[in-house]
Amino acid sequence: MGAGEMRLRYPGLVHERHGKAMRYRVRVKDSNRRITLPCGPDDPDFHRLYSEARQGKAPEGRRAATVTPGTMGWVLQTYLDHLSRMVKAGQASPLTIKQRRGQIAFILDQQSEQPRTRGQRYQDLPMTIPPAELIAFRDRMAATPGKARNVWKTLRAAYDHAVERNMIAQNPPRAVARPVYRSGGGAEPWTLADLEKYRERHSPGTMAHLALTLFMFTACRISDAVILGRGHEERHGGDLWLSWQPGKKGSRHVRIPVLPPLHRAIRAQAVIGPTYLLTAYGKPFASPEALRNRFQKWCKEAGLEGRSSHGIRKAAGHLLAIHGATQYEIMVVHGHANAATSQVYTESVERMRLGQMAVSRLAGLEW
Repeated sequence: MGAGEMRLRYPGLVHERHGKAMRYRVRVKDSNRRITLPCGPDDPDFHRLYSEARQGKAPEGRRAATVTPGTMGWVLQTYLDHLSRMVKAGQASPLTIKQRRGQIAFILDQQSEQPRTRGQRYQDLPMTIPPAELIAFRDRMAATPGKARNVWKTLRAAYDHAVERNMIAQNPPRAVARPVYRSGGGAEPWTLADLEKYRERHSPGTMAHLALTLFMFTACRISDAVILGRGHEERHGGDLWLSWQPGKKGSRHVRIPVLPPLHRAIRAQAVIGPTYLLTAYGKPFASPEALRNRFQKWCKEAGLEGRSSHGIRKAAGHLLAIHGATQYEIMVVHGHANAATSQVYTESVERMRLGQMAVSRLAGLEW
């Protein structure tokens, strides 16, 4: 296929020589961004990957054909290969590699601002990237501090992997201060009014009602909600309990009783499947993201914009604290490995109680 014919059939496709190899890049439709394809026109996947790239989706799960040893692309691709092996061995979460693939694609698509390499993609820069370049990259992410923190974490991890395997002597990202991140408080905790509004819209027996009840009475994360089902039920002293290992790295095993509201919600379902939460077709949700999207629709139907399942988890922690649960008790329910993580729920309640006690001392004051 000639170059002219290829341009005619594939708008936005650019082919250029990279060393001894030919590199194919696609300009995203209505954008100046370009995505490098991991293969050429002779590959069976070429047309699909080209079409996806035109829509802004970077290739996943395939090594780019143009990765050159000694470049940033080489370091980060080697790290992704390592993560893939870890996932296959059950030592890492598929969600982790999915997130880091996206972050690495973002990193490698950056363009250098340094005089000698200006305009070159990070994919092709020497792996010994200078501090000035990293500082410029960090500063470009100032408007999205949460994303910047996660990107920097991935960049450091990739270079740690390279240092440990003698691919490079030092870790350049660790020589530069990481992005400053000030938490905005995360997901907004649901209020009692929010919970009531949702339940008024979604009655018992609906999957939407079961979802809220499951989040509320287990404080599980959405990544665990998609897998919880009757296979996690146990009997202790005649009572029904749930037992599961949270998917989040570092979490401890959770074992809690199934309280009557949750038991009723589970047994009210007409369709029974391998998981408690099912799609409209009676199938388990394909991923946490699929359930997240559905739950957001349920919230929107109830007039609750901007609410999330994690906000229910936070509400459960606060309610437990209000009703006298210690940080260690909340730690067990939430699967925290460190009691200090659960302290955020008990600390505010304890300060309220101390404030109440302190102000009450003025009750008898003549005024």
